[in-house]
Amino acid sequence: MSVVINIRDAVKKYGGNTVISGLSLHIEGGEFFTLLGPSGCGKTTLLRMIAGFNSIEGGDFYFNDTRINDLDPAKRNIGMVFQNYAIFPHMNVRKNVEFGLKNRNFDRSKIHDQANRFLKLMQIDQLADRMPAQLSGGQQQRVALARALCIEPQVLLMDEPLSNLDAKLRVEMRSAIKEIQNSVGITTVYVTHDQEEAMAVSDRIAVMNAGIIQHVGTPKNIYQRPANVFVATFIGRSNMMEGTLCVEDGRAVVEMPTGYRAVFDNVLPEDLKEQKVRISARPEELILQKGDSDGLAAVIDSCVFLGLNTHYFAHLTTGEKVEVIQESTIDSIIGPGTEVRLRLNTDKANLFSGDGSRNLLSGVKNDVQDAPVPATAQGGGRSSTAGPVSGK
Repeated sequence: MSVVINIRDAVKKYGGNTVISGLSLHIEGGEFFTLLGPSGCGKTTLLRMIAGFNSIEGGDFYFNDTRINDLDPAKRNIGMVFQNYAIFPHMNVRKNVEFGLKNRNFDRSKIHDQANRFLKLMQIDQLADRMPAQLSGGQQQRVALARALCIEPQVLLMDEPLSNLDAKLRVEMRSAIKEIQNSVGITTVYVTHDQEEAMAVSDRIAVMNAGIIQHVGTPKNIYQRPANVFVATFIGRSNMMEGTLCVEDGRAVVEMPTGYRAVFDNVLPEDLKEQKVRISARPEELILQKGDSDGLAAVIDSCVFLGLNTHYFAHLTTGEKVEVIQESTIDSIIGPGTEVRLRLNTDKANLFSGDGSRNLLSGVKNDVQDAPVPATAQGGGRSSTAGPVSGK
């Protein structure tokens, strides 16, 4: 059975330093859920709290209706895959995979068949007799994953499992991990700082910064309608520009220092008022035009041809640097020094408050919220009323 993970008001302290304060999270059963953020944001700390490797200074952690705060890590029925693989160098592949089963006193007559099942699932059955030193990094990671899954845990926890692999192998392994997780259907919590990796494998992502969850949503939601400037600039690349929102005939018109004016038709009604704003346009959301057409005046500094697309690096008349991605054409590439105009695709670009704390456009889907209170918590001195939400 897939396990639902509920975290309410989690607190983690190291001495007098609070690194996580009042964090709440809900992870669906069978979901591939990723904790994403820069180094030091608290994502690995939170993962280790779920695993039982870190103490919990406040809040409640649940697997389904079972509160696990004081449950020994060995009794949480989790599988763990570490960054450094942590497979035993003196044991061959089969013995590594069988280790957890023997440690749990699994029926000895069934250990061989159980190990075979996961050796085949990870496509390493032909390597069963090899020692770890004879394996590539990707093969070692498959062994670590097979060992974690072989005990049939309720929850799989993965901490930066691909960071030690080269770029090509990371792409191959992330596809394999996602395919295997889909086939097994196990609730998985995955930690990474790699945005592309998170986008490729996750059902949902929680973007963290300084111990606070900024945005929870599908990769598509987070990329297209980020909750705030931090999320917009952390996920993918964004050109950030300043402007002023004005209201003309009931429509939102954003005036930029270059004199360019762009109409946004999807500003939230409560934000339809004059105010300073920050505009986020991803490189593909700036449309490059030559000639005297309306748009942001810019000068091309350099360009990189990458086959399907060409990346242009330019500066505006205000001095701001911008990146533009255009589909490559048969015509000549626009050379450095060329004066161009850049038009904003306002259907896709994002508009934030002047302080960058929130998106002013409709369509933002952010699941940052208090997790539902499990039945066993009712009547136990805890209120079922939702309290303050981290990140809101």
